[in-house]
Amino acid sequence: MFTRITRHKILRTMIITSVAAIAALLFPVSQIASAHTAARASGPEPTIVLEHGAWADSGSWDAVIGRLERDGYRVYAPPNPLQGLTYDSGFLADFLHSISGPIVLVGHSYGGEVITNAATGDNQVKALVYVDALAPAQGQTIAQLLAAYPGSCAGPPNLTVVPFPGAPTGVADAYIKQSAFPSCLANGLPASEVQVLAATQNPLSTVAFTQKSGVPAWKNCPPGSVMFWKSFPPIQTTTASGLSAATCCRASSDQST
Repeated sequence: MFTRITRHKILRTMIITSVAAIAALLFPVSQIASAHTAARASGPEPTIVLEHGAWADSGSWDAVIGRLERDGYRVYAPPNPLQGLTYDSGFLADFLHSISGPIVLVGHSYGGEVITNAATGDNQVKALVYVDALAPAQGQTIAQLLAAYPGSCAGPPNLTVVPFPGAPTGVADAYIKQSAFPSCLANGLPASEVQVLAATQNPLSTVAFTQKSGVPAWKNCPPGSVMFWKSFPPIQTTTASGLSAATCCRASSDQST
């Protein structure tokens, strides 16, 4: 987990497929007109909101945004402050409240945990899409998930922890070491691009690792309105912790790197 999807064509296909599937669930087929030629016959077009993960920024969605907009969707990719789950989910929740009409909310990596908390109780969020993302149950923390499912590159050996002025006791900024960045977050990208991404990465506050997740938005979503493209913990574990198998659309987990 915390891996950045680097096969951009695969990522675009994953998101577009997810949005199309969710849209079909949100609206009767008779209401759907091609986004290339016409608007919906009735009912508002869903707005797509994309939440990026740790050590990245909204630019990681650029290719996906372009494709979705060409297909006629209104898309937003607000910044994820990466200041910890409480702050980040509150920030996103406030942003969602500024949107009118139905929302399809997409999270990648740490962004999955953020959407899990930000969308709780928001009736405008009609669907959740997890792209290689954290999908915690209530009370779980990132640290617990990393310990329970070893193999993540986000562990202490690959982190550089940097203090910042005014930080609460024990809180600092965590960066992925530049030596680990290529294999951890940018596998398959050109070396010149990887160097820029490693140098300009946005740090994740260390408090994010220990803050407990609240009541998950996926728990009360309508049947078929949650889609996973490789969740963390795996969908089987998430289902066991409270997510009904009837609630989600399952997708192959081998389409992300």
